[in-house]
Amino acid sequence: MKNDKLLKKIGRHKSICKHLKSSHDRPRLVVSPSLKHFSAQLIDDIQQKTLITFATYQKQIKKQIPNGGNIKAAITFGTLLGEKLKEKGIKKIVFDRAGYMYHGRIKAFAETLRKTGLEF
Repeated sequence: MKNDKLLKKIGRHKSICKHLKSSHDRPRLVVSPSLKHFSAQLIDDIQQKTLITFATYQKQIKKQIPNGGNIKAAITFGTLLGEKLKEKGIKKIVFDRAGYMYHGRIKAFAETLRKTGLEF
């Protein structure tokens, strides 16, 4: 049963990735939620490099977000990441939800990123 869920998630991720187009000016932001934490990576697919890694279990973020597994934490995490991306000069991204459903923490995180001024 557990493998069926995992296989469905992998299939969703593959079908989503077919439609995602990243470029030099629009890197891909991959979201990875778990039960306790929330992480995101900004990836440049053309150079095949990770530009930024940001997670709730990192020391500087864990002070501000003690529990990273709820919607409130996702909103705070989105605000912090949006500010960091603005500092780096990134305004446009491609949002990759990695096969996760667009609701709850993923939706709150995405809406917060849009409020900080990111376009996707």
